[in-house]
Amino acid sequence: MSKVEKKLDVLCLGAAVVDIPLRPVSREIFDIESYPVDQIAMAVGGDAMNESTIISRLGFKTGLMAAIGDDAAGAFILRSCKKDHIDTEGVTIDPELNTSINIGLVTADGERTFITNRNGSLWKENIEHVNFEKFKEAKILSLASIFNCPLLDGKTLEKIFRFAKEQGMTITADMIKPRLGETLEDIAGALSYVDYFFPNFDEACLLTGETEEEKVADKLYAYGVKNVVMKIGKRGCYIRNKDGAMIVPACKGITAVDTIGAGDNFASGFIAGLLQGKDIKGCAEYANCTAAIAVQHPGATSGVQNVGMVEDMLKKYKEDYV
Repeated sequence: MSKVEKKLDVLCLGAAVVDIPLRPVSREIFDIESYPVDQIAMAVGGDAMNESTIISRLGFKTGLMAAIGDDAAGAFILRSCKKDHIDTEGVTIDPELNTSINIGLVTADGERTFITNRNGSLWKENIEHVNFEKFKEAKILSLASIFNCPLLDGKTLEKIFRFAKEQGMTITADMIKPRLGETLEDIAGALSYVDYFFPNFDEACLLTGETEEEKVADKLYAYGVKNVVMKIGKRGCYIRNKDGAMIVPACKGITAVDTIGAGDNFASGFIAGLLQGKDIKGCAEYANCTAAIAVQHPGATSGVQNVGMVEDMLKKYKEDYV
């Protein structure tokens, strides 16, 4: 165990980008010469940036570790971090990079797709941008999404996670669908270090080759993940660990307007629950409530503004399930 003071609760490793969401759009967007939308504005995004923002707003000392360029988009990210009291000592400003900018197309019912820059910072971020000394300052390492930054591949994550464990850190990880055809075997070594893993069901099916919730979760658990916390959409989340399996239901009566960042908010709420000392069911309930607030607002971070909002949602959640 490191003797360095743990001045951070969480260190979020992954992508910090600028999002430009366009909403609402239809699938006929290319059939119209000039397509009006309600708003076009820059917002911070990226898995690690989203998690850092929400966890900080939930009252915990949070650090961001990501690579950005020395450009206007990178400066926009740093200003947002300052506003939300996020530690940026782990952010690498690399003048050789262009900060990634994503265009998000969001339909009226909240579904979305992203147009991304294959040569942006998200695609170029690698182990040289990882400040291992910073790990000694934090209690939890959140790898915001396996596969999101392709150069942080399975073998690289294994090195990162091994070092994190040597510092006594708890490791959480989310994931996205593989970008470059990566397989479960490619990340098997890294998964064996993960304490809490947050895939959604579709991602986990693709990764495992299974199609039933129980079999999907069992297979991930068999790879050494201590707690599989699989998001199953409107039904909540499915948990598999040494004690067995259970479903923690989602919040009732929620109408989604935008699902961008829902998974990041779920992970953030779960991590906040861990830091509050909740048991795994309590963490999942807190995560469900955090995500429920997020999907009722446009953008990944415009929903949850403070811990009181989640506490109020949790109170209603408890009443709904009495």
